[in-house]
Amino acid sequence: MPKNTSIKSVLIIGSGPIIIGQACEFDYAGSQAALSLKDEGISVTIINSNPATIMTDKVIGDHVYLLPLTCESIEQILQEQQIDAVLPTMGGQTALNLCISADEQGIWEKYGVKIIGVDIAAIEKTENREAFRQLMVDIGVGVATSKIANSFLEGKEAAQDIGFPLVIRPSYTLGGKGAGFVHKKEDFDAALSRGLQASPTHEVL
Repeated sequence: MPKNTSIKSVLIIGSGPIIIGQACEFDYAGSQAALSLKDEGISVTIINSNPATIMTDKVIGDHVYLLPLTCESIEQILQEQQIDAVLPTMGGQTALNLCISADEQGIWEKYGVKIIGVDIAAIEKTENREAFRQLMVDIGVGVATSKIANSFLEGKEAAQDIGFPLVIRPSYTLGGKGAGFVHKKEDFDAALSRGLQASPTHEVL
């Protein structure tokens, strides 16, 4: 793939605090991405809320922001730095979710920032359980019987229709957070509550 010479500066979104299912592998990936971009003569700006990382070392990025991973922080950076593109794939689920939120608020478009490494449609199709299920159906891949639930009542109705055992998978989560197998009806309520709470969109499959 030829180099895109229009990109002179890139914002890398970090993964924030180390949590179960999202740890030092993203710090390593982000650091390597930053160094590779700098080798190509591209200015690198990094945002991360976790100071205990390699990628927030001043030798990794040209500009490092230790700020909360929020849309407000993103906009602050874009006001202070001339950013051509954002790379959200080095920060795991946290960075992907922030990228989507910023896109929904029109921040990338407002500042003329390209999303590289992935696009919003791809994130939506892979993170949204129903969208991914429909994609598999469209291309002829067999999938298990499933239903989407956005509330406790919808989840109870789905379980009644599908039966046990079943699997609960929250949307927009990483590392199996909130997911689980439910073999008995008496274990379902607690598992459903965990799944709905784990999903930032309060949606489970």
